[in-house]
Amino acid sequence: MFPTGSVPGLRASIAGKTFPLTRRQSVTRPVSASPQPLVIIGLGNPGPQHAGDRHNVGFWLVDQLAAQHGGRFAAQRRLLAEECAIQLGGQSLRLFKPTTFMNRSGQCVRAVMDFYKVPVESLLLVHDELDLPVGTVRLKRGGGHGGHNGLRDAVAHCGADFLRLRVGIGHPGHKSQVVDYVLHAPGKAERLLILDGLDAAAGAIETLARSGLDKAMQQLHTAAPTPADLGPAG
Repeated sequence: MFPTGSVPGLRASIAGKTFPLTRRQSVTRPVSASPQPLVIIGLGNPGPQHAGDRHNVGFWLVDQLAAQHGGRFAAQRRLLAEECAIQLGGQSLRLFKPTTFMNRSGQCVRAVMDFYKVPVESLLLVHDELDLPVGTVRLKRGGGHGGHNGLRDAVAHCGADFLRLRVGIGHPGHKSQVVDYVLHAPGKAERLLILDGLDAAAGAIETLARSGLDKAMQQLHTAAPTPADLGPAG
């Protein structure tokens, strides 16, 4: 099993930003009786040509968690994914990046559930969200797919009762622009907002593992507003 905490001398590069690896400090609280997310699946498209895409922010977050907590991804062909095990918040967690394309994400989700005998309530899927401002991150359980093809396929394969970590990427303004928008990298300012949101998300995931959904939602949803939340000045 991999060690918990920061890795001395290690730095990670996520979507072109290099940063020191530190571990968020949190107060130890009793673990709630509700099911905890033992499996975190970041949604995205495989391949270096998609690594910086807005659609791949789910990959960005699980890469960040792995780097910060001493994990390393390895290919698991039978699970249609790359897999990494870490210790976080006193829990053993498994991180996955599907090697299917986004619209077939449910195949990986189902394979992981079946292999590890994981109930849908113990799954957390991380995905990009057009309907949230850039860098805003929200956590919830259940719901529809909202037109997101990765969620659509996951719901088709395992139902809708998994947890979702929604990472805001903003909307291009018209539905005809959506495909091109999500399959391209954000600009520098937007990328920094997203990475700030992922930092907050990583802290909330540790609280989720340690103290349960209610505490994690409270922490994440009552954080100081980002510039994207506040809107333009004046």
